[in-house]
Amino acid sequence: MSARRDASSDATGGRRGRGAVARIAAGPNGAGQGALLLETPRLTLREFTAGDFDDLLRLDSDPRVMRYIARGRPATPDEVAAALKRIRNYGRVNYGLGIFRASRRGAGASTSGRDDGEFIGWGCLKYTPPTCDVEVGYRLLPGAWGLGYATEIATALIRYGFGTLTLDRIIGVTHPGNTASQRVLLKSGLADAGWGRYYGRRLRLFAQDRAPWLDAHR
Repeated sequence: MSARRDASSDATGGRRGRGAVARIAAGPNGAGQGALLLETPRLTLREFTAGDFDDLLRLDSDPRVMRYIARGRPATPDEVAAALKRIRNYGRVNYGLGIFRASRRGAGASTSGRDDGEFIGWGCLKYTPPTCDVEVGYRLLPGAWGLGYATEIATALIRYGFGTLTLDRIIGVTHPGNTASQRVLLKSGLADAGWGRYYGRRLRLFAQDRAPWLDAHR
């Protein structure tokens, strides 16, 4: 499960970058780096590579980050290694979808999309078991909470999903107690849709169709 808690969401959603229009780019993002997916005014999202293990371990082994996720405990190095393998394989079989490494755009970032900023977590567009619904999600390091990054990531990925992938509908799901993540999903343009059953659990559900979202975010 992704879009949940402030470790997986931004505590405030923030104002800066809320209306960000992502610049879509393609192709290699430098030696040893994953292909660039998109940029926002403050962030770069790209595919994960094998060299991102340490960053992912730092994220998933933090108990604050994992509080509302899965079993609510930090992941072990072996679990993170397996997760990284799944992440890297996911986009190869699900065109345009995936879990994407998020970093601050460094001082040297330019229109080339060079990713030289600090790792803050990830954002995703992916299928939501056991359905064919596509969810937007995010997971951030505590140092990136409260700065509007979750809303910036979610909004950019929703725009990419509707505008580039022409998805018909995007959802977000959260732990019932994760009101911070629920606020982020609302700020990103999803509507409260009540409850749904995903990942074997009853979760709060937010959703929006393509036409009304694009009309509201011209």
